[in-house]
Amino acid sequence: MKISCLRAVPILCLIGLLSGFNAQAQEHRNEYASPLQAPETGRSPGVQVKLIGENGDTKTYALVFSPGDEILSGLKEFAIKYKVKSAHFTGIGDTNNSKFGWYDQSKKMFKVFRLEEFAEVTSLVGDIALTRGDPAVHAHINLAISNGTVVGGHLLEAFVSPTLEVIVTVQPEGLFKRLEPEFGIMVIDTKLEK
Repeated sequence: MKISCLRAVPILCLIGLLSGFNAQAQEHRNEYASPLQAPETGRSPGVQVKLIGENGDTKTYALVFSPGDEILSGLKEFAIKYKVKSAHFTGIGDTNNSKFGWYDQSKKMFKVFRLEEFAEVTSLVGDIALTRGDPAVHAHINLAISNGTVVGGHLLEAFVSPTLEVIVTVQPEGLFKRLEPEFGIMVIDTKLEK
């Protein structure tokens, strides 16, 4: 069977597109994650913490993650150890295995996407507030991959490789979250006290 040159080009393009698809974030069609699921702790043993600034009762910390540390676990462990009642953070660095989600309002769940390759963390942003007395970390992440595209969403899990640098500003006044039944998510309520 002989393929003409005009037919070969589209076939080569299709093969190239299909092979490139593996480098993209993969949607796990049937995988959904609850927005109420708390991150596991104990999965970030290499995180180093340094107080880098104080302004009254407001403190700013640098957290430096080591290879293999899981981001949400490290942030939650920091919040527990330093008794954080309210904070916001930003970060940059790298991951080699990430899971993030897009909120599907019809299911009240996150549709899960996975990126199982090295990626630059071009943006990590989030906050920490209390839910029933425990710190709850809420984070979004953008990840740049080798072809220059950026993927991201609500951070569900990500493992650092080789490093991640996070600047956390801790405020003295607590913020508290409550369940928003219409959407099935926890939201900050500025009227709540403990």
